[in-house]
Amino acid sequence: MFIDSEKRLKQLSDEAKKSTEDLEEAKKNSRFTQVSPKGWERVRELLKDSQGISALKLYSFLAEHIDPTCGAVVADQQFLAEKLGVSRSTIIRWLNYLESKNALVRIPVAGKVCAYALDPHEVWKGYNTTKNHAAFVTKTLVNKDGDIQRRIMAMFSN
Repeated sequence: MFIDSEKRLKQLSDEAKKSTEDLEEAKKNSRFTQVSPKGWERVRELLKDSQGISALKLYSFLAEHIDPTCGAVVADQQFLAEKLGVSRSTIIRWLNYLESKNALVRIPVAGKVCAYALDPHEVWKGYNTTKNHAAFVTKTLVNKDGDIQRRIMAMFSN
């Protein structure tokens, strides 16, 4: 089977373009999650008790999936439960524990769907220059009494 020269040139061009795009994506380190010394300190703190050890499963899952532009991930609690092989009540217990330890901020989106923001000074994806735009750091607008903003500020006062 022969391919005419125009089709072959187009095929080679497309392959070269895809290869270049793949290389550019690899340079971005999009699959890489940074953990700072403060982040390792957080991990050691969570390892101090049995509840923290269990909650570390959720913390590490969220850290792995945070968005590089804002340091947060939006997820349904049932989805998290299924991914981690636990019940939704276990996810809720872990979330409450992680919030009590100032390891994350939970921002309600709709129903049981929330955005979970991690401290960009502990765990980060993306470029260092974008940390100031992290959901954890920036002003968060919500239809509440400002509780989320106060919790975010309290996390930074430590």
